Amino acid sequence: MSRARAVALRLSPLLVGVVFLGAWEALVRVQAIPPYVLPGPLLVLKALRDDGPSLLGSLAFTLKITLLALALATVSGVALAIALTWSRWIERSLFPYAVALQVTPIVSIAPLIIIWVNDPASALLVCAWLVAFFPIVSNTALGLASADRNLVDLFALYGASRWQTLRRLRLPAALPHFLAGLRISGGLALIGAVVAEFVAGTGGAETGLAFRLLEAGYRLQIPKMFAALLLLSLTGIAIYAALQALSRFLLRHWHESSLPEER
Repeated sequence: MSRARAVALRLSPLLVGVVFLGAWEALVRVQAIPPYVLPGPLLVLKALRDDGPSLLGSLAFTLKITLLALALATVSGVALAIALTWSRWIERSLFPYAVALQVTPIVSIAPLIIIWVNDPASALLVCAWLVAFFPIVSNTALGLASADRNLVDLFALYGASRWQTLRRLRLPAALPHFLAGLRISGGLALIGAVVAEFVAGTGGAETGLAFRLLEAGYRLQIPKMFAALLLLSLTGIAIYAALQALSRFLLRHWHESSLPEER
């Protein structure tokens, strides 16, 4: 790929964003849309500047819950995936319940979790963990089960133990699948934290970004709402970009998904 084309590909998302924001600002000004209905980008940036300290403090709380939930989902999800692969009995006994947790809307069980768990932060952590848990389990289990059968037979032929086969063959083979699930769970953990904050925020229990959204909506501070939404979006993008960079770093020398493009 030529250098000019590579630069153009990198700048194309920025160009699209600039055009979109310019059209948005022009529409608001030409149509004279009130800011309590649809604020323009400049007004949103002004609200972000004015309310930045409170919004960033709330963002720190939401981000802490998100990262803790993602870490907990990673550890527990990989452990359960190994157990599912290790024993057919464990797979048949536990996997249906993991699926049941995944397909149950977090909105419907978040109020119960908040009631059952006395500490609000712990309740939010449980909700975010439930949302982020299943993609890591399912993707890692799929990767562990997708190891080359010929290599599995070769390991058995040379007398490798189940632990040696797991450590030297199945875990490396599952790494791309695990990283794909991790990227999905990164966004889902943020979504779970925000949804749980919405539920808890109705009682004024937490001060995450979702609570700031509710607070701004009640007061018709729509530019502040958009500023909080902007921070949430940028946080989600940053989490995905960091996990994508981690994936490329770990897979860059041997997996097709991270090799440089030739065209």
